Amino acid sequence: MPSDSSSSRASRTESFVGQALTHLDASGRVQMVEVGDKPTVARLATAQGQVRMSKTTLQAILAGQGPKGNVVETARLAGIMAAKRTADLIPLCHPLPLSSVTVDLNPDPHLPGFLITATVKTNAQTGVEMEALTAVSVAALTLYDMAKALEKTMVIENIRLLRKYGGKSGPFEVEDGDNAEKC
Repeated sequence: MPSDSSSSRASRTESFVGQALTHLDASGRVQMVEVGDKPTVARLATAQGQVRMSKTTLQAILAGQGPKGNVVETARLAGIMAAKRTADLIPLCHPLPLSSVTVDLNPDPHLPGFLITATVKTNAQTGVEMEALTAVSVAALTLYDMAKALEKTMVIENIRLLRKYGGKSGPFEVEDGDNAEKC
């Protein structure tokens, strides 16, 4: 029996069945969506993910004993830079003028590891969900790279969109049953 969160996901998916695919032209060729006629509006997206590691690795990072330097600040900077370069990485993303990118890496002794959250803002004709997801992904990869000499078994997991607003599809926020902290 599906959980409440899986049935809500299924109903969201079913709402798209039968609609034209925006990234395909009439011949089925991949295309970039035309956004030139859309209004410029304030948009925001927040994504989250986590890097699970041993308690010993977490303690070493928090003590500033990363073999390559400051693990957390390097991963934060990498996430910010990645958000700015998303259109270079994801083929059909539009390059956007980002007005703000924040990347937070919060230690969580219960994982153990880090919870990574990125929020991206813009005033544009299309949303910044991919920029937020890219920021989290690259911050997680950088954290792994900076600490892999301490532990190669770290796990990057549960990267997903938490919320977005702006645009014609309206606001989106994960439901309580989908709470990120319960990943």
